[in-house]
This record gives sequence, structure tokens and C-alpha cells, in this order.
Amino acid sequence: MPIIKSAKKRVKTTNKATVRNSKTKRSLKSAVKAFTAAVTGGKDSKKSQAKAQSAIDTAVKKGVMHKNKAARKKSQLAKQAKAAAGVKKTATKAAPKKAPAKKPAAKKAPAKKK
Repeated sequence: MPIIKSAKKRVKTTNKATVRNSKTKRSLKSAVKAFTAAVTGGKDSKKSQAKAQSAIDTAVKKGVMHKNKAARKKSQLAKQAKAAAGVKKTATKAAPKKAPAKKPAAKKAPAKKK
């Protein structure tokens, strides 16, 4: 048990944070499991994918998960959804997008000599 007053406070705040983090992790896991069940069950997985991605974003915002791990997980979810939809990769390329017209550069006034 801590003796110093600040250490006692740290124990209290750590316990509160632990509870908050565990709730976030639990909701994240349940959302991902619901998405996986929807994909394997052949159901419409768009809503469950959106909820899972939202849960991942919430975990990142609260500091439970690193942003790079979240990006990787969201990519994996999208890959699973695409595979479940039966979408095959095609070799055709999309039409190139037109670049917006550039504005003419404004002329600068010459520098004054001293």
C-alpha cells in the first residue's frame, strides 16, 4: 500500500483509468466479433463494419490503441468485407482524374535597393 499522499491519488486514478480502458476494449472486441459473425453468416456486414470501425476510432481517441494498429485493423476489416462480398480484383484501371486548372502566378514587386 502506498504511504505518500500523491501515490495514494495515483492508485485511485489508475483504477479509474483501468475501468474506463477495459470498457473501451470490451466494446471494441464485441463490435469486431459482431462484424466477423456477420461476414461468416452471410449477412449484410456494412452496418457492423461501420460500428467496428467506429469502435476502433474511439479506442484510438481514448488512447487504448495506437493509431497505426487501428489503421491496420480497419484495413483488415475492409479486406474481410470485400472478400465476403465476392468482389474480385480486376486488372482494369480507372479513368485518370483531371487535375484542377492552375491559377497564374502573381507577379511580385521588385525588391527596393538601399
